[in-house]
Amino acid sequence: MTGEVLHWLHALLGAHHPADDLASRYERLGSARAVAVEVLRERIAQLLAEPLKVSVNGVATIDNSSNLTALERRLAQLDAATAPDDPPVAAPATVSVIALHVRDRR
Repeated sequence: MTGEVLHWLHALLGAHHPADDLASRYERLGSARAVAVEVLRERIAQLLAEPLKVSVNGVATIDNSSNLTALERRLAQLDAATAPDDPPVAAPATVSVIALHVRDRR
């Protein structure tokens, strides 16, 4: 895994995520995009494993539903993002317009 890929993953997932964990995932999965998807899905699963909202009357309320929404939005935005190790995009095919004319009948 290159430094550019590591920086992209840290920018997407947060700098607190251990680089050695990201490197081992990258070796196993083969792409930065797959690593990011796996980490984000794990974070979503961790949030869903516990109640999203806990309230103790008059003491404290913890609500993680906005965190879940943010992670799901980040996962959806990942499709539009360009990872540093993505294969180059092929140039679009050119389109030609040809005007057709009706020929006179004989």
